[in-house]
Amino acid sequence: MDLRIIKSRRQYRSYLKEVERLMPLDPDPRTPIGARFELLTKLVEDYEKEQFKFDRPDPVEAILFRMEQQGLRQADIAHIVGGKNRASEILARKRPLTLAMVRALHEKLKIPSELLIRQPRADYRVERKPRRKDQ
Repeated sequence: MDLRIIKSRRQYRSYLKEVERLMPLDPDPRTPIGARFELLTKLVEDYEKEQFKFDRPDPVEAILFRMEQQGLRQADIAHIVGGKNRASEILARKRPLTLAMVRALHEKLKIPSELLIRQPRADYRVERKPRRKDQ
């Protein structure tokens, strides 16, 4: 098999099958088989990065994911963000995170700060009270 940049699913599956066949052998990279394995692995990795892109989560998604991972409830993060009402508003996307909240969530839940400072996918829904006619 002549190795080339992967341009089709069929080619990808073929290269992947070859990687899976060579992997248990753990060939030495200084050998021809090892060099082939290394090149195949790189070609497969590059194709997967291009074809199977994943969006990074926004701040609320990151918090919800961590809560699920650790079996936490909204009440469990209330003390981190300043109370039950704030936790509810943040998770409902009604209130953005402050810098102090970002720091606390990063330190206590180990959520990467670069995820917490990202722009949310949707604008925060600010509920406005209707104006009275006499105002």
